[in-house]
Amino acid sequence: MNTTTEDLIHEAFHGSSEGRLHFGQVIGLMQQAGVESYVADYRTHQTTYYLPTGQVVAITLDMPDTPIANSFNADAVKASIRGAQQGVVKYQEFKHLTCEAGCIGYTVWITGRHVTYFGRKGEMHVEHFPN
Repeated sequence: MNTTTEDLIHEAFHGSSEGRLHFGQVIGLMQQAGVESYVADYRTHQTTYYLPTGQVVAITLDMPDTPIANSFNADAVKASIRGAQQGVVKYQEFKHLTCEAGCIGYTVWITGRHVTYFGRKGEMHVEHFPN
């Protein structure tokens, strides 16, 4: 993997974590890097980026001290997404809110243009990228 690809991934990760980049900007950087999907796993505190070559980049995910609820509340997950889309909710708060909503993590399917959010019992909410 070349350093430009890794640099783009790290910039997207840190820019989002620091509240400098919104989701659309992160996706733009991921597309430039050639990332086809990534997984944010709240339970292992790790975000893993997958390239079509089979190469993987894993970065430790800073999680809030919020326990993940046992029940998955899709409406609360959707509300967190809407807040993020409006620029009201930054990524640190988003993780807190989605943990409270019983979300254990999510997969961003860049080439598929959607995000799948998961609950402890296999529940899912699929959010398609805005056009």
